[in-house]
Amino acid sequence: MNTWGFKLHDAVIQIAEMAAIGMGLPAETFVKKMEGGSHLLAPTGSDLEKNEVGAIFAGFHYDIAFLTAHGKSRFPGLYVWLRNNQKLQVKIPDGCLLMQAGKTFEHITGGYVLAGFHEVIYTEATKAAYLAAKEAERSIWRVSSTMFTHMRYNVDCSPMPELKHLHREKADEKYPKMNAFDILMTELSATNMVLESSEFSNHSANEK
Repeated sequence: MNTWGFKLHDAVIQIAEMAAIGMGLPAETFVKKMEGGSHLLAPTGSDLEKNEVGAIFAGFHYDIAFLTAHGKSRFPGLYVWLRNNQKLQVKIPDGCLLMQAGKTFEHITGGYVLAGFHEVIYTEATKAAYLAAKEAERSIWRVSSTMFTHMRYNVDCSPMPELKHLHREKADEKYPKMNAFDILMTELSATNMVLESSEFSNHSANEK
C-alpha cells in the first residue's frame, strides 16, 4: 500500500509542476505549498453481489483536496461533469491515472481551475462486468484506489495575485482570504461532518 500510495503521490507532484508551468509560474509553486500536507490514500471497496443497479457508492460531490489521483477501478461506475454540465462516464486507459482538481485548487487559482464534480453509481455496465467477473471466478468487489493530496494546513490559499489575469469575475468575493485549514473546516461544517470545537477555532485563529 505504501508503494502504491507513493506512486500516486509522485504522479500528483508531476501534475502540480506541469500545472504551475502552464500558468506561467515556477514549477515548484504548488509543490512547495503541498509540503507537510495531510495526504491520504483512501481505497474503498464495494461488494457488487450485495448491491443492485441504481445503488450509489459515492453521491454527487467534489473533493476538498488540492488534487485527487484515481487509479483505474476493476469495474465501471465513475461519472464526471464537464464545465458545460455534460455528464460523462469515465474510462481510464490501462496504465493511466485520473486526476481531478479539488476545492483548494479552485480557491487558490481564483476559479481558473474548477473543482471537479463526480459520482460513483452501480450501472448496467457495472452489472455486466460483475457477471463476467463472477463467471470467470474473479473478485466481485469494486475497489477504488484514491489519493487525496492537500496543501499544508497554514498555507494561504487566497487567490494568487500572480494569477490575477486568470481569475474568474469577482474572484476576491467568491474566494475570500483563507488558509488550507479554513477551507477544510468550512467544507466539513457545511456537510455537518464536524462539530463546533474551540480547539479548531483556536488553531485556525493562531495561524492567521
